[in-house]
Amino acid sequence: MRKQTNRGFFETLAAQFAKFGVVGFLAFLIDYAVLMVLTQALDWDPVLSAAISFVISVVFNYLASMQYVFTRRDDLSRRKEFALFVVLSVIGLGINEIVIWVGTAAFGAGALAVTATKVVATVIVALWNFWSRKKWLDASSY
Repeated sequence: MRKQTNRGFFETLAAQFAKFGVVGFLAFLIDYAVLMVLTQALDWDPVLSAAISFVISVVFNYLASMQYVFTRRDDLSRRKEFALFVVLSVIGLGINEIVIWVGTAAFGAGALAVTATKVVATVIVALWNFWSRKKWLDASSY
C-alpha cells in the first residue's frame, strides 16, 4: 500500500470538505424553507417552527453526510451513529448560540452586527461540525 503524500491528503480532505459544504448548504435551505413555511404560511410560533426546521435539517444532513461525505464505521450501529451525529449537531447549535450571544452583547443587535456575528458563528460551527464528524463518525479517520 502506497503512503499518501501530504498533497494527496490535503486534496482528499479539500474534496471531502467541499462535499460537506454542499450538504450543509442544502440542509440550510431545507431548514430555512421549513421555517418560512411554518412561520409565514401557517403562522406558527417562530421558536417552535425553528425547532422543527432544525430537526428536519439535521435528519437530512445526517442521511446526506453519511451517504456522500463520510465513510461509515463498521463498529457503530446506525442508531449509535445517528445519536452521535445529533449530539455533535446540538453542540454545534450551542456554539452558534454562544457566538451570537457574545457578538451581539459586544457589538449590538443592529443588522450589520448580527449579520457579521452570524457569519463568524457559521464559520466556527462549520469547522466544528466537519472536524467532529470526521473524528468520531468517519471510518477513513481510523
